[in-house]
Order: sequence, then C-alpha cells, then structure tokens
Amino acid sequence: MPGGGPSGVTTGGVTVPGRIDVKERVYRTVTEQASATLIGVPRGDVKVDVTEHPAGIAVRIATPLPIPDLDDTAAIAQTVPVLDQARELQEQLQQRLTTLLGRDVHRINLTITGATTPVRRRVL
Repeated sequence: MPGGGPSGVTTGGVTVPGRIDVKERVYRTVTEQASATLIGVPRGDVKVDVTEHPAGIAVRIATPLPIPDLDDTAAIAQTVPVLDQARELQEQLQQRLTTLLGRDVHRINLTITGATTPVRRRVL
C-alpha cells in the first residue's frame, strides 16, 4: 500500500481501526536529515528524491563528500577511495533509513556532487 500501512494498528495488544498515511515529504525530510548526519555535511547540501513502490522505497541522494584538508598529507594517506566510501555510505544509509522509516529501502542511488573540506577555525 503506497503511503499507508495496515487497515488496523495494534498497540499494546489492542487493534485500533484506521489507516496510517505518511506523505512523501516526511520520508524526504527524514532521509535528508539522516543522510546529512551520516555523511557529515549540512542538511541544505543534501538533495533527496524518494519514490514509493509496493515493494518499498527507492531513494536518490545527491551530496558533496567530505574530504580531509588537502594540506594534511597524513589524513589524505589514510583516506578510503571515493568509490569505496560511496558503497559503504549506501549500505549504512539503507540500514539506517529502513529502521527510521519502517519501510524496506530497496534502492539507494548516491550521486557525489563535489567535495567539502573542514572549515579551519582560528584559536584565540
């Protein structure tokens, strides 16, 4: 049932008649926040498209990827390649979103739109 749940909700052993409808914008907002938090970028930098299917949810995410400061050669040497990071992010996002949304997330298309480096802060 796209956007809906069972025709009765069971709470504490009691079935309450009715239906639960969740709008796609709720899925989108939750997906944006969860993705931004996991990836480590501001929520405004993450663009999400969520599509419901009878089998579950498909998600498209476009985001920059955090990288170490280019002057930090030690951190760069320890960095995982971009494709490996993207695959790992897909797996983690699928698990987290399936848990948060209560629906099977059967597909995640991840597009890396650029790179961000940490903001240097001055010590006073």
